[in-house]
Amino acid sequence: MTKTAAQSDRVYDLAIVGAGPVGTTLAILAAQRGFSVILVDARDPNAPVRKDTRTFAIVRGSWRLLDAAGVTNAMRGSTEPLNGLEAIDGGTHWFGVPGVLFGNDDLPDDPDGQPLGQMVPAADLQAALDDACEKAGEIEWVQGKLFESMEIGPASASLTLSDGRIIHARLVAACDGMKSSVRSAVGIQTEGHDYNQSVFAANVKLDRPHGGIARQLFTPEGPFATLPMPDNRANLAWYMKRGAAEAIAAMSVEDINAELNARFADFAGPMEIDGPYSAYPLVMQLATRMVGPRTALVGDAAHRINPLAGQGLNLGFKDVGALIDVMCDARDVGLDPGSDVSLERYEKWRRFDATAAAMFMDGIDRAFTNDSNLLKPLRGLALTLAQRVTPLRRAMARQASADQDHLPSLMR
Repeated sequence: MTKTAAQSDRVYDLAIVGAGPVGTTLAILAAQRGFSVILVDARDPNAPVRKDTRTFAIVRGSWRLLDAAGVTNAMRGSTEPLNGLEAIDGGTHWFGVPGVLFGNDDLPDDPDGQPLGQMVPAADLQAALDDACEKAGEIEWVQGKLFESMEIGPASASLTLSDGRIIHARLVAACDGMKSSVRSAVGIQTEGHDYNQSVFAANVKLDRPHGGIARQLFTPEGPFATLPMPDNRANLAWYMKRGAAEAIAAMSVEDINAELNARFADFAGPMEIDGPYSAYPLVMQLATRMVGPRTALVGDAAHRINPLAGQGLNLGFKDVGALIDVMCDARDVGLDPGSDVSLERYEKWRRFDATAAAMFMDGIDRAFTNDSNLLKPLRGLALTLAQRVTPLRRAMARQASADQDHLPSLMR
């Protein structure tokens, strides 16, 4: 790996714009399979590392992908096994509080004994990926530079960076997030909506053991979720109307603790803020296409969904696995990985799944974020059936954990 790319006429197999978890994982896996890769990273290597308080739920299939990239061992000690997912309808009900809990017992046995997933601090995940990228061969790592523009030729794309250098690649992967400059450069539009909600996010110390269970309480104003972390801590996500989450984030730690415990101590037990906290707006955004000329959209550049159940990053890892399979299959039959035939296969494979996930999360949010006397019995029936009908519960567990036969090869 080198951290500079000299101006040359070299044509890379793959140029990746964006070096977050999705882009860096793609770079490592592509290089492992013999593709020449250049990674364009906007982060300034000399700038102080920004605090990242997020914690990701990396489900079983995604963990296999990261294991193939060689980064899981580096994160051991900072992760927490995800042993189950619980959803409870916290609205008022005549006959108890309906809910569903599915966990490791609902999944097929894993040869490595992997649970439903792993909870991973975002900073630890990125650090492990950066280290693996630095050690990988055949990755040209351009740091502290921005993507400016792109021209499409008959055999390759030419990318211009902020320092004026030009990069040539047969395939460009847009991993540059929700406001993707690459997506805009190839003229792909987006659609979606603003939920008029925001999420208050923080890490908390819990007073009672969490058992590795991610718990979600649906309230009329929005969900409240606790995601397990080491040392009996949790990462919480509290959905509120726009402005309310921002107002909570502006309060003192003492006042936030008082508000949290007044509202949710019955659900999660006594809790105490542990570290920085923040609020961010909730939106859904889907690209109208996942491919353009010699370009594949990957991760948030293609789809930003409601973060219910923590599926956003896992969708991005599914994109990575699918693109790796498509590139390898194209090479095996002598095709250009950036050809229209290859990209059409990638889009067919990933677009329906990403759109279906976005619509499902959107529907869950709309159905549960209210106190409707019409919807409450239907919600209760749905949760009760999911809990009591074993095949249904197991199917939900396999879907949530990305443990299915039709997924990309690195996730199976």
